[in-house]
Amino acid sequence: MRILQALPALYSGGVERGTVEFAADLVKRGHESFVVSKGGPMAEQLRGQGSKHIFMPIHRKTPASFMQILPMRKLLLELKPDIVHVRSRMPAWIIFLALKSIPANQRPAIVSTFHGMYSVTPYSAIMTRADHIIAVSGCVRNYVLDNYPVPEEKLTVIQRGVDVDAFRQRELSSQWLGRWFRQYPQLANQKIIMMPGRISRWKGQLDFLAMMAQLVRERPDCHGVIVGGAEPGKEKFLEELEKERTRLNLADNVTFLGQRNDMTTLYLLADVVCHMSTKPEPFGRTVTEALASGTPVAAFDRGGAAETLRACFPEGLVQPDNTEAFAQTVLALIENPRHDIEIPWRFRLEAQTQSTLEVYENLLASRQAQ
Repeated sequence: MRILQALPALYSGGVERGTVEFAADLVKRGHESFVVSKGGPMAEQLRGQGSKHIFMPIHRKTPASFMQILPMRKLLLELKPDIVHVRSRMPAWIIFLALKSIPANQRPAIVSTFHGMYSVTPYSAIMTRADHIIAVSGCVRNYVLDNYPVPEEKLTVIQRGVDVDAFRQRELSSQWLGRWFRQYPQLANQKIIMMPGRISRWKGQLDFLAMMAQLVRERPDCHGVIVGGAEPGKEKFLEELEKERTRLNLADNVTFLGQRNDMTTLYLLADVVCHMSTKPEPFGRTVTEALASGTPVAAFDRGGAAETLRACFPEGLVQPDNTEAFAQTVLALIENPRHDIEIPWRFRLEAQTQSTLEVYENLLASRQAQ
């Protein structure tokens, strides 16, 4: 098949990483893979893995983006993809408007993925106009069915998959460890409690600090690390977090690492990974990646993250917003470490690729039968 994925850009993020990983898997299976976006650092990785990237500024949520309708129409007529997979709302609008002037028998099949619980607006409803919809978790599926007139048979849940083999290596290189402890000597001989995720209020870093304050009273050898950068506009919240760390007397117990590009190694270093989002998250990629690494995870029992934990590691589930119970769960995971964590098939990258290809194949088969 010839498959075109469309998304705003290729910077860091779960949607971007998932797109690039899926594209690489498509190429391995002998399909032709194309991605259209504004570009970004991950475009080079995409090309290196055998896909073709097409630059088009389809990222801006402004009327200026509609200038891309004609270029998109030209691309679709030249490329003649079998499937166009839209992963974001503005690219979806541009593609649907471009298709209007293309004869029906020349249009590709359209698949959309709801990567989140989008605001219920006419702007978001464009994602429901695809021939088939993929939801990244059960909670996203329910959200779509509750808010849009979508027939159940038009929607499939496909969990975001991880490449388990890429994460599951329990040895850290002595060279990496040497550099690490020279840079962060305060972490030597400590139990590492890691909180990954971009600096944002809803990600739960304030709750993490409150939890760490309770945890270190019982286990002074615990050290919290907050991994993630502050995006433009979030710098003030980072300052708020640093002040809260000082107020809780955690200056010697919590370290901010900023943005990192060695997450696979950090998952191995951590004794426990925490997921503390203050509202339901559609999937929670860090949960699956940490578990794939064999590292225990504690998470509030809400959203897509809880779905993953319930299937892979239920002992890590915590009553939502209860930081005291969270600290006790982390304590139990430290004192009874377990690394033989099994990742069910549906959470693996191979399963995600296979299930998505089945959606594509069924769509094309139904078209031919008409």
